Amino acid sequence: MKPSLKLSTHQGISIRRLHSQGLAQASFNQPADVLAWMGAVQGQDYTGAKWSLGLRMVEATDASVEQALAEKSIVRSWVLRGTLHLVAAADLRWLLALVAPKLIAGNARRYRELELDEATLVRGNDLLAGAVRNAGQLDRKRLLTILERNGISTAGQRGVYLLQRASLEGLICQITTPRNNSIFVSMDGFPPNRLEREQALAELAKRYFRSRGPATLQDFIWWSGLAAAEARAGLEAVRLQLVEETVNGQAYWSAESARTGEAHWEKMLLLPGFDEYLLAYKDRSASLESPLYNRSTPPNGMLPSTIVLGGRVVGTWKRTIKKSSVFISSDPFEMLASEERRALAEAVDRYARFLGLSSVVV
Repeated sequence: MKPSLKLSTHQGISIRRLHSQGLAQASFNQPADVLAWMGAVQGQDYTGAKWSLGLRMVEATDASVEQALAEKSIVRSWVLRGTLHLVAAADLRWLLALVAPKLIAGNARRYRELELDEATLVRGNDLLAGAVRNAGQLDRKRLLTILERNGISTAGQRGVYLLQRASLEGLICQITTPRNNSIFVSMDGFPPNRLEREQALAELAKRYFRSRGPATLQDFIWWSGLAAAEARAGLEAVRLQLVEETVNGQAYWSAESARTGEAHWEKMLLLPGFDEYLLAYKDRSASLESPLYNRSTPPNGMLPSTIVLGGRVVGTWKRTIKKSSVFISSDPFEMLASEERRALAEAVDRYARFLGLSSVVV
């Protein structure tokens, strides 16, 4: 029996989001294609972020995403909400121009706490930008050493905030991250920002609602980190390109394709903890029973990887890699039926193929 796609049901919302997010049926060929559609994908969990792209691609491997990063068609930087995201290199400058000024201003108190005055931040920018420009690329450890040797302490969180500031200024960004040691490159030669602020607001709103709809204005404000007035202006600029539907007095916006598309709703998905399917919304109730999810959420802020079936989170999972195999342990919220266990095995195999490993279900 096929699910109802009526927006008045949680299932209708979640199934349509699977479709708009590219999870119901993968259709993208390159990592940059996914990011051009999505706008940005949460990226502080580097391994999970690569899998988020792979889930939305027709044929993808971890190696192919790594190659895209190494070739700088996609990059990693601090953008929305001041958190690390993967973005298409072609989009990085206009995204930074849109969000960085507010993020830098919001860091003022933390800069003072870390005794990072403006002169030190500017000098750090110059040192970091010059180092990667001269070397071509340098890893995080090497860049922090360069700051230390030039009399700028990187103790505590000073190093992170110095790297973030240079990134927000559009001087450097990250590509691959071998062994949790990010490699930084210069942004010299990256496509220039040719969008006025109003155009950038409209572009970000368009990408959000087409790739994550049905969603509300409050969802967009949460995801983008924009001020409410700016987020509202962005939506207003593209509202004629979207479909508006009202449920219980709340307006939801989406692209027409999200309303009419048929989702492969029965497919089981293994999502990384920070996947946009959950993280992109302030209200996640359409896909998530909070008490069941919260019992699996550790207190350190790292979100658990989730098992999704029919648009709903039905459990969590963890992975362990040993030699040539990936071991997947699952924690379903309820006992899985036989066909659901088969679907889980297929999802595990898909993830193992992405990693280029054999799979073992624990």
